[in-house]
Amino acid sequence: MSPLEVCASLLGLVAVWLTVRQNPWCWPIGLVMVVLYAWLFFQAKLYSNTLLQCVYAALQLYGWWHWTRGERPDERLQVSSLNLRQTASGLALGLLGSAVLGLLMMSYTDASAPWQDATLCAFSLVAQLWMAKKRLQCWALWILLDVLFVVLFIDQALYLTAALYALFTLLACHGWLTWRRELAAARP
Repeated sequence: MSPLEVCASLLGLVAVWLTVRQNPWCWPIGLVMVVLYAWLFFQAKLYSNTLLQCVYAALQLYGWWHWTRGERPDERLQVSSLNLRQTASGLALGLLGSAVLGLLMMSYTDASAPWQDATLCAFSLVAQLWMAKKRLQCWALWILLDVLFVVLFIDQALYLTAALYALFTLLACHGWLTWRRELAAARP
């Protein structure tokens, strides 16, 4: 457990807690966290997760803009739900991304867990995009991914990060319940 992992983990906990509370400060704090984790994952030879953190950096900026300005600057972005077609499209994109990235990592790098890392990376991008648009289903996907990340990080001896992702799982459950209540209250 390095000081880098400790700092990134603490920032991650704060960022997800703020996300559940729909506080736009989740995005700049999350930006610092992903930069730190990009370096940590590169050192651990989790290259898909390194790439994921770089994409997350851009998505942190997108989410911050979308939550504070969005399509209608005079209104706060509201929680919404994906329809079946949107959900299926997102999951199909995650599956395709998993296959392509996994093949690349397996063929061209010395990645320590190329397929598992690639799959979690691809589906995390789907979940992050859904979260930036305040889609309720992001939390269900995060719950599944966070559990699988715990397994990966224990395998890689990143125990503090594994503990953080276990907490992320609990926060994602809370996020699901909170956003679902808000969505139900907004319906006529």
